Amino acid sequence: MHKILSVIPGFPAGFFSLLLALQLWSCSSSSHKQELNAFPFQEYTIAQIQQDLAEGHYTSEILVQHYMKRIGEIDQVEGGLHSILMVNPDALDIAKTLDNERRQGSIRGPLHGIPVVLKDNIDTHDRMPTTAGSRALQHSFPLHDSFVAARLRDAGAIILGKANLSEWANFRGEPSSSGWSGVGGQTHNPYDLTKNPCGSSSGSAVAVSANLTVVAIGTETNGSIVCPSHANGIVGIKPTVGLVSRSGIIPISFTQDTPGPMARTVKDAALALGAMVGVDSADAKTWNSEKYAYTDYTAFLNPEGLKGKHIGRWTSIRGINTEVDSLMDAAYAYMESHGAVVVPVDYITDSAVNALSFKVMLYEFKDGLNRYLQSLPDTAPIRSLQALIEFNRKDSVELKFYDQVYLEMAQQMGSLEDEDYKAAVKRLTELTQTQGIDRVMDSLRLDAIAAPTGAPAWTTDWIKGDYFTLSSSSPAAQAGYPNITVPAGYVGDLP
Repeated sequence: MHKILSVIPGFPAGFFSLLLALQLWSCSSSSHKQELNAFPFQEYTIAQIQQDLAEGHYTSEILVQHYMKRIGEIDQVEGGLHSILMVNPDALDIAKTLDNERRQGSIRGPLHGIPVVLKDNIDTHDRMPTTAGSRALQHSFPLHDSFVAARLRDAGAIILGKANLSEWANFRGEPSSSGWSGVGGQTHNPYDLTKNPCGSSSGSAVAVSANLTVVAIGTETNGSIVCPSHANGIVGIKPTVGLVSRSGIIPISFTQDTPGPMARTVKDAALALGAMVGVDSADAKTWNSEKYAYTDYTAFLNPEGLKGKHIGRWTSIRGINTEVDSLMDAAYAYMESHGAVVVPVDYITDSAVNALSFKVMLYEFKDGLNRYLQSLPDTAPIRSLQALIEFNRKDSVELKFYDQVYLEMAQQMGSLEDEDYKAAVKRLTELTQTQGIDRVMDSLRLDAIAAPTGAPAWTTDWIKGDYFTLSSSSPAAQAGYPNITVPAGYVGDLP
């Protein structure tokens, strides 16, 4: 389960069978095993836990106690992983309530009594603040649950805590170190504490990988779910933009943002996704999603799912890392041996889309962040992007290693009514969808495009910042299309 494959499909539902088949391969082909601390629920799946709970082997309360103990032992200690910003002080009480419901014969669904960690840019209306990793929001308590948090609670999930992240989801300045925030410091990769966990959903990925939770929720604008998932050897799903609501999530881009599940198996990620979807009146992107959404994506899990599928092999990304190339050669060979037809794909989108995407993000970040900050209680420490910039200039930690050039650039942008913005969004959509992924998929009759998500984790460096050598996330991110990563191998001891 430690091999990586990134898939960019046109629609999410039909590809879980393909992904399951690939994960079954990765399980059988991986010879690496982690040396693990004594922990009774190591690598447990949702199905295993639900069976044990049903048979009365333990309760959700006991389950939460064990996860909290493990967090205290290997995460929230000096020299620990630092993936969890805060453990929910109400987690045990929530678990007791759900245990009582179970005893009375009421099971809300597959997530009933299952611990879930949320990236700390996702609002929860409880005793945990939502900070985006910023010291400016260290004492910010939203007035409402985010749509995603409410859906997870309704499904019976136990929100175990909030995960550290690259501050402001890594849209602040240059250089930056993924997994660092002013509130939580640096999150570390559990495979090697000197290595970077990638981001921005760094803590979410590490928490899953290190067995600090069963499932975590991340958010992505471009690579922020799939990159930390691959760097920490787990499954990450970045859904189609609009399949899952963004209301109550600190934004970057209305065009590209989406939350998504992160788990150790395709099935667990599919179960979590089914609990998250839904039309939200507060998020216009979800209004057309009803006909595409499923509450049970496990219906599409099929070990024979590769048969007859046409898979694009993204060739232009080859040659950057020979060891990753070798792993991908094995992955493509596996697909072909199980009935897939692998088709070379060279060109997907023009590099000019990067500048367009960045311009759109600057416009949308200013508008979205100001709207979010103004939705907070009157007692909130900051209420605007300009106030955030001023706070950072005065703070002793926020600008110690990194600048805030993206915040300052966004502050200079106009409104979403500007013709410059509207033209940029229109052109971005054309280049990434109709002239990009749609063109490739249609002309070659593809079911998916496959590529390595990235290279192994780099050494964390607060002075030089991140060191990306290989990434395949941009085409799907900029088009608003889904992107899924599953484990596909090791380079040395790193996923």
